[in-house]
Amino acid sequence: MVKLPHLSALPFVAVLALTNVGCIKQILLDGQISATRQASGVFDTIGDYEVAGGAAKAGLVQFEGLHSLAPDNEDALFSLTQAWVGYGFAFAEDDMEAAQDKSNDDLADYHKRRAHMAYDRAVFYGLELMSHSDKGFDTAKKNANTMKAWLKANFTSKDDVGTIFWTGYGWMARTNLDKDDPVVVADLFVGEAMMERAVELDPTYNHYNGEVALAAYHVAVSNVAEGKKIFEMALEKTQRKNLMVQFTYAQTYACETADRALYESLMKEILDAGDVDPSERLENAIAKRKARRYMGKARMQACGFDMSAKATAAPAPAAAAAKK
Repeated sequence: MVKLPHLSALPFVAVLALTNVGCIKQILLDGQISATRQASGVFDTIGDYEVAGGAAKAGLVQFEGLHSLAPDNEDALFSLTQAWVGYGFAFAEDDMEAAQDKSNDDLADYHKRRAHMAYDRAVFYGLELMSHSDKGFDTAKKNANTMKAWLKANFTSKDDVGTIFWTGYGWMARTNLDKDDPVVVADLFVGEAMMERAVELDPTYNHYNGEVALAAYHVAVSNVAEGKKIFEMALEKTQRKNLMVQFTYAQTYACETADRALYESLMKEILDAGDVDPSERLENAIAKRKARRYMGKARMQACGFDMSAKATAAPAPAAAAAKK
């Protein structure tokens, strides 16, 4: 019997015959980068902070290497933007805060520079990725109105949300590190506009953390009532399972308004919470780590709380309602 060729393999054989080795390597490389980005979501399910820290550093080195081999690959640019923001916030800033609590100014400054570098790289890669849609960023950042108009014209679908979310987050986090520099703070509107556009396109992205960032922004720019409103909505939308909402609410609004009862009840809620969402184990582990730190005497005093004769704070209404 004559065996006929397997027809489904013929197109692939033809492609191989017509494709040079360089193109094959590029196809395989792009596939590896895409698969690595898709698999990165498992990182969020790791609740061990130390394991996550080691994995984060290794992942950054891996993606920097992949990016050098495929500089135009959008998955690599996205992954670098996201990873550098996460590393700066979860690890470099954590080391900075730990050094601050020990009054080691030199070490704190060193870790601050690490965090700043992480956000610089995140913003660099994020803007490079955004330029693949339109190269008008430098003109658009003239003022808040031109920035918002540019974002609205060029980033129009949910597929764009991740890029502008992480770039905006990196921009805002970098500004927060330099909040004493009026020149840097003057450009905060750039990150805020990106985050606002991301939330417009998909408020659920990254467990509503875009709304959390905007709430913190409103508190910082003195629109405190609007910040509180957004925080309360975020607690409801996340069913209080994203513990970073509670932490940021306490760290910004409760601290800014010297509402000790709210501050302590939100922090206690974080520390008492179990494994409330397996898909957010790492973020919630970071929230618990920060809550323990911010319940320390020095950081509570920085909020204006009298720690000389610590009184038992009454549960805040929002937290008390959640226990019922």
